[in-house]
Amino acid sequence: MAPPSSRRIAIVWSGAAALLVVAVVCGLGVGPTSIPPLGVLHSLLSHLGLGHSTLSSFDQTVVWQLRGPRMVLGLLAGAMLSVAGGTYQGVFRNPLADPYLLGVAAGAGLGATLAIVHDGNAINAPTWTPLIAFVGASSAVAITWLVGGRGQRATTATLVLAGVAVASLFTSAQTFLQQQASTQSIARVYIWLLGSLAGASWSSVTLVLPYVAVCIVVCVLAGRALDVLSLGDDEARSVGLSVRRVRVVVIVASSLGTAAIVSVVGLIGFVGIIVPHVIRLLVGTSYRRILPLSVVAGAAFLVLADTVARTALAPSELPLGVVTAAIGAPVFVLILSFRRGMSS
Repeated sequence: MAPPSSRRIAIVWSGAAALLVVAVVCGLGVGPTSIPPLGVLHSLLSHLGLGHSTLSSFDQTVVWQLRGPRMVLGLLAGAMLSVAGGTYQGVFRNPLADPYLLGVAAGAGLGATLAIVHDGNAINAPTWTPLIAFVGASSAVAITWLVGGRGQRATTATLVLAGVAVASLFTSAQTFLQQQASTQSIARVYIWLLGSLAGASWSSVTLVLPYVAVCIVVCVLAGRALDVLSLGDDEARSVGLSVRRVRVVVIVASSLGTAAIVSVVGLIGFVGIIVPHVIRLLVGTSYRRILPLSVVAGAAFLVLADTVARTALAPSELPLGVVTAAIGAPVFVLILSFRRGMSS
């Protein structure tokens, strides 16, 4: 396949940027209290020191205290999950790799279940649930690395197999805890597992922002190394690339950022698989192009999906993971059909 032209790459970047603007406006303006797009844009510009907001004080409160943190957390979650999926696909040379490959989801699920079940019959999940979920997710990845990633003979295959084993172990422990829990606790566990931005606040944004910002930067800067790594380990070593170091840095950054996001918003599927796949079809196989575009497109996609989640059945709210799966599964089938048609 011929590499994409500069014009095509520029068009894709322009489309991704436009989609991000639309997502931000929808995230802030769409809801039970409808706010005009121009009002949202004026309010955004006023917060940047450009002009004055035309919104009433009530609308300002709705935009910046209710929808603002939810929208920003959605941007961070979509960007992190997408770039983590892209880096995992690069480091494992597997287009089906996703951010939960090494047990992040199972570890976070066990941590959240432990926190919720321990808190008994409280109406809401305890405030320390994100911390325990983060510890669980990080522990799962650490155990996976200790089991399958150490030693000179370690390969990506052994690491993936270790991830499957660790995820199965953590999932079994989670199932055991749920069997001992009350019906109300089990319901809250399932709500958390399906993912949601409903509990977003500025404090949760500031909690994950440092982790996510650093991890995204590391992942994007690793694009050139992943391009070299895609040629094979031996070829990469022949040009002076430290394969093991690159693999460790990329896996740690992707896993840490994913763990931070999952601990706050729960498990949101398909974002880390679908977005990098679509970008790859549009701009080719170079991770120097795929990863930064995945950040922008993933952020826009998740905010738009969250807008659907909170408005489709208003005043009720759909779990965000259900919406991303409903969108992602058909798109994934279309991608597979398209790739099969190209190869035949």
